[in-house]
Amino acid sequence: MTTSDWREGADSRPRWLALWLILIGAFILRVFHLGAGIPFAVGIDEPAIMTTVVRILKSGDFNPHFFEYPTGYIYVQLGSAIVTFLFGAMRHSWKAVEQVGPADFYFAGRLVSAAIGTATIALVYQAARRWGAQAALVAAGLMAVMPMHVRESHFALTDVPLTFVAVLTLLLSLRASERPALGAFALAGAAAGLAAGIKYNGLMAVSMPLSAVFAFERGHRPTRTAAVCVIVASCVAVFFLTTPFAILDLPAFLNGFGTQAANFGSRSESADPSWLIYARHMQLAFGWPAFVLCLAGLGLAAYQVRTGPDRVRAALLLVFPAVFFYLINGWGQMFARYALPIVPFLAVGGGIATMGIVRRLERAPIPGALRKTAVAVLIGGALVPSAIGSVQFVRQQGAETTQAQAWKWVKLNIWAGSVIVSEARRFDLPPERFRVEVVRRVSDRDPEAMAAAGVEWVILSSDAWGRRSTEDAAKIGPPPRYAPLMNRFQEMTVVIPTDVVSGPEIHILRLVRR
Repeated sequence: MTTSDWREGADSRPRWLALWLILIGAFILRVFHLGAGIPFAVGIDEPAIMTTVVRILKSGDFNPHFFEYPTGYIYVQLGSAIVTFLFGAMRHSWKAVEQVGPADFYFAGRLVSAAIGTATIALVYQAARRWGAQAALVAAGLMAVMPMHVRESHFALTDVPLTFVAVLTLLLSLRASERPALGAFALAGAAAGLAAGIKYNGLMAVSMPLSAVFAFERGHRPTRTAAVCVIVASCVAVFFLTTPFAILDLPAFLNGFGTQAANFGSRSESADPSWLIYARHMQLAFGWPAFVLCLAGLGLAAYQVRTGPDRVRAALLLVFPAVFFYLINGWGQMFARYALPIVPFLAVGGGIATMGIVRRLERAPIPGALRKTAVAVLIGGALVPSAIGSVQFVRQQGAETTQAQAWKWVKLNIWAGSVIVSEARRFDLPPERFRVEVVRRVSDRDPEAMAAAGVEWVILSSDAWGRRSTEDAAKIGPPPRYAPLMNRFQEMTVVIPTDVVSGPEIHILRLVRR
């Protein structure tokens, strides 16, 4: 299919309507229950970004003094925080930056991630149109309901923005391969530099524009050497534009990068191989039908690289997932979201394989009704398991928890600046509001010593109590070893899990003055 073919085939109004419906549905999935867990149970790395943003906001010092991440997305979130502060000031929520903390900006930061996540689907569609408008719609649909992407779009983290920029780099590299020009290669290289400015491993995105260089023959203008130089220069320039203190504060940058690299050492040889773990995550997220179709589509692209035509186009779809996965494979730290930038490429592969099967069905000598049923079953089988997984996540995200109920009580009844000792997990009270010490078990502490140290409140959680005997399992309240603490502090409220409220049993105690 030529460039004009896919452009002409994508112009019909029903397909654009279908795309808009996909985008609207995707956005709804990504914003539903967006505020869940704020501020007491936010994502594992969200505070690393938001505390840096608030520090810049309050100090005016744009040096993040934090280089475990580049600063590209931190500055995006800083812009979001500034807008949020201005709107909050107009609503009389605060009047000075000293009055705000990370908790005030999590929701807006998550909304940015949700919007970027939705925009990624539009880019997937645009890139996948090279393989046909119908394949592009399937790819966009797979991306829209992919539970891993839906989940990560609920948090102010770097993985969703990196995924967006990886697809942007693919799209710009495809365009550069179709119409080779130095400007096109500069844009693709700049997108790769932006990926590196969001997360260091995003530098692997430069493999796409470098691969696009081979789309034109030797002796043509621009030359391959000039194109490579432009790609590298624009990539480096945009990285330092988004992370300027990598130069201005070179020792801190090198130390931060070194610390981050040290955290991702080799995995134990006794552990399951990384590729197998990531494959399981992808299979569980996509579901078996879609996962097999995704792999089949990438396999077809690999075959096209060898046999042609359009080798470069197929290579661009494969090169980034290959080099990116090679980089993250074997890291000592593993989270499913680390592989998220690969997901759009799998989705495009799924669209290619699905429509390849559909075309074979259209040529098969079978009745039209049976053919339509087979196509519906094929596409439904690819999309429904992921859609169910995403809906289940959204419902779980919005489920009431004992931590949420305890936070409502704390917010209304414990004054700002109070000294609190807590053993509750997934219940992180905002440090800008309270002076909190988190311990493994409060029962290990001397109640009198805590009172002498100025502790005013204690939060107990059944997470810290361990298993009880069978006959005591139904009892409410801390085990006997907490008795000295219960004698010195007065129990103010208890939050108990029920059939509809999940979480640990939480007790909030206040110091009894003597």
